[in-house]
Amino acid sequence: MTLKILRKAREDLRLGIQFYNRQEKGLGSYFYDSLISDIESLQIYAGIHPQIKNYYRALSKRFPYSIYYKIDGDIIKIYAVLDDRSNPEIIEYRLEDKK
Repeated sequence: MTLKILRKAREDLRLGIQFYNRQEKGLGSYFYDSLISDIESLQIYAGIHPQIKNYYRALSKRFPYSIYYKIDGDIIKIYAVLDDRSNPEIIEYRLEDKK
């Protein structure tokens, strides 16, 4: 399966990197490497996660983040990488289907 990280999800990762770099120098790189590892694991485990709002939700192993994705044929599309500590209304808004 092919992974496709969509623009909004890439922005989520960038914001996470910035947040963790402010906590401790170099932690942003560790955050990014960890989340990319979690995302890459979807090539094996895609589809086994619970569904939330028509997205599959995979939990990061090392950080309090969730990866929201859909499977479209042979492509795993990453729609959002959200901090689980965020306001639930913000998470809900991000997961609304906007067609």
